Amino acid sequence: MKPFRSLLDHIHPQFEKGGKFHRFYALYEAVDTFLYTPGEVTKSAAHVRDSIDLKRVMITVVVALLPCIYMAMYNTGLQGNLALDRLGVNAPQDWRGFVMLSLGLGFDASSFWSNLIYGALFFIPVFLVTNIVGGLWEVLFATVRKHEINEGFLVTGMLFPLTLPPTIPLWQVAIGISFGVIFGKEVFGGTGKNFLNPALTARAFLFFAYPAQMSGDQVWIGLDQASLALASKVDGFSGATALSIAAASGVSGLQDAGYSMWNSFLGFIPGSMGETSKLACIFGAVVLIASGVGSWHIILSMLAGTVAFSSLLYSIGSETNPMFSLSPLWHLVIGSFAFGAVFMATDPVSAAMTRTGKYIYGFLVGFMTVMVRSLNPAFPEGVMLAILFGNVCAPLIDYFVVKQNIKRRMVRTGVLAK
Repeated sequence: MKPFRSLLDHIHPQFEKGGKFHRFYALYEAVDTFLYTPGEVTKSAAHVRDSIDLKRVMITVVVALLPCIYMAMYNTGLQGNLALDRLGVNAPQDWRGFVMLSLGLGFDASSFWSNLIYGALFFIPVFLVTNIVGGLWEVLFATVRKHEINEGFLVTGMLFPLTLPPTIPLWQVAIGISFGVIFGKEVFGGTGKNFLNPALTARAFLFFAYPAQMSGDQVWIGLDQASLALASKVDGFSGATALSIAAASGVSGLQDAGYSMWNSFLGFIPGSMGETSKLACIFGAVVLIASGVGSWHIILSMLAGTVAFSSLLYSIGSETNPMFSLSPLWHLVIGSFAFGAVFMATDPVSAAMTRTGKYIYGFLVGFMTVMVRSLNPAFPEGVMLAILFGNVCAPLIDYFVVKQNIKRRMVRTGVLAK
């Protein structure tokens, strides 16, 4: 790597102010700081020194996401292979089928490599389009504003693909991440100034702009168009998510469809590519909490809000709403609760900042998750909307928490009468 370091040092003057390529300094700086430690470091003792910085924070989140990325590929391939077997299709009639056959791999759900590679052929294109298009927007805004490219998009580029169904058209991926980066972050000043989670903003845009590709029973199974068309005509074939089934027929419907709590916990069920495995999310939670990057206060309070409200609805029961039959444990193991609690709600920029505010914010998001799931039949999954609602309320929550703390201190010091 030393020759490459020398090359970067040699061309550095060309990208400084007055250099031939000074307009592209942001791009040069991004490559330099991604590969090496910045050459300019603090030397004065007047600064607080810490081993953590934005780059390390983002890399820590990426490490925490690795099991979810693995499951995004393996489970997508598994569900696709199982569906092909049920439909009696030997091989998909698209480029993925050609690649799999060229590699000498069949479409056997019992084969580890068949599941992993087939799923990767769905996940990797979505991942690449997300990072290429989103990265170009980041470079463009950094160049126009004449500042460095920060590492904030690194996590957004990882999270967004994991929230999507495997059959999402790539052009919609490009539009979605463009909306998330521009209107969810850059118009507010970039990383650290956005009040909405950019990845969730991008997903919400696609959900409302292109509902046919983001919801329903056929979008969650990785199949080619011919197989999807066949599946829509086969009686008894369903690619519905657990929450969709629960919304229609409650716990009995889940059991009839073959869903168990154990499989739901492990993640071997249809759903968004990287959100199905609660075990993978628990690994991520351990990494984020142990490193101090993620807030356990938010995770714990969101868990409490979800369990409290779902317990209330479960105890009340309903003859007309099947979602009331779901126990709190079912609410935790199906849908994207775990993924949202660990990776989305804990976003340090869009979440509440104060200690008390984090508890209120997390409980509110958990409460809203169950409310949207159970009381609004149009949205079987409520985590996305609940977190965005929490993002909007977070500044107000912090404002009142700080205001109350100031008032309490003024009373304690005698400045203000009780």
